[in-house]
Amino acid sequence: MTCESRSERAYAKLNLVLRILAREASGYHGIETLFQLLELHDLVHVRVGTMSPSLRCAGPTMPAAGLGPVEQNLAWRAAMAYTGASGWNTGWEIEIDKHIPVGGGLGGGSADAAAVLRAFEALSPSPLGPERLLALAGALGADVPFLVSGASLAWAWGRGDRLLPLPALPVAAVWLATFAEGVNTAAAYGAFARAREARGDTVQAGAYPPGAFASWASIAELATNDFEPVVSAMHAGVATVLPEFRETAATLRRSGSPAIGLMSGSGATCFLLHTEAAAVHTGGPATLLPTHTR
Repeated sequence: MTCESRSERAYAKLNLVLRILAREASGYHGIETLFQLLELHDLVHVRVGTMSPSLRCAGPTMPAAGLGPVEQNLAWRAAMAYTGASGWNTGWEIEIDKHIPVGGGLGGGSADAAAVLRAFEALSPSPLGPERLLALAGALGADVPFLVSGASLAWAWGRGDRLLPLPALPVAAVWLATFAEGVNTAAAYGAFARAREARGDTVQAGAYPPGAFASWASIAELATNDFEPVVSAMHAGVATVLPEFRETAATLRRSGSPAIGLMSGSGATCFLLHTEAAAVHTGGPATLLPTHTR
């Protein structure tokens, strides 16, 4: 068998809206979210042929302790899922150059998995097609369908597998505040579920007017993340930086410049998205990382 290879960029994402809906009988929570792609990305290299399956990860944002068992890595699982679904009896090697902070709510692992799916689809002698590829993505995680879709902006609901691509908006600048310690997603969901039960909240999907996501100004009015209160209580860095980003965004909006200060996903990364130059300062153990929307 001839060896072939393909490289893909695995772009990070932000959640500009993230609402947690009811818990399903399976234990999973439904969500509704507005995804935005970032220019920040990992590099994923896939080679197929007669070799044994392997996955190697390196790069500036790799944790010192590594990423855990290779079989649990989403990129590995994506390769296994694709070859299983397609019946493609091929060996493969995957190399990932990590630039997206790990465990920060930016979708790095999901982005890598999406890039693997795209690479396998391009190399496959019998491609699955868009619908089956999105179905595979949905089985891997709530962020993966958006990140495999190629959209820059999209509304998603369910488990992230129901996706409505939206027209891309003008490029905006983004400051990311990242931390050495991330947030465990399962722990964040558990804390949120307990807090919701204690409050006795009812859960309803949002109702958004036409054009709600048509401009940065309209999105800034709706931006929210249901995880923020519980994660702020779990993570001292978020508790310090998030109010600073919120206040900076509010100041910019009062001056007529659309801006959003929010936490992405289940954290811990906080972000300030703005359409004009903004001075950013943070307290606590945060690292500031500049990027922009894609």
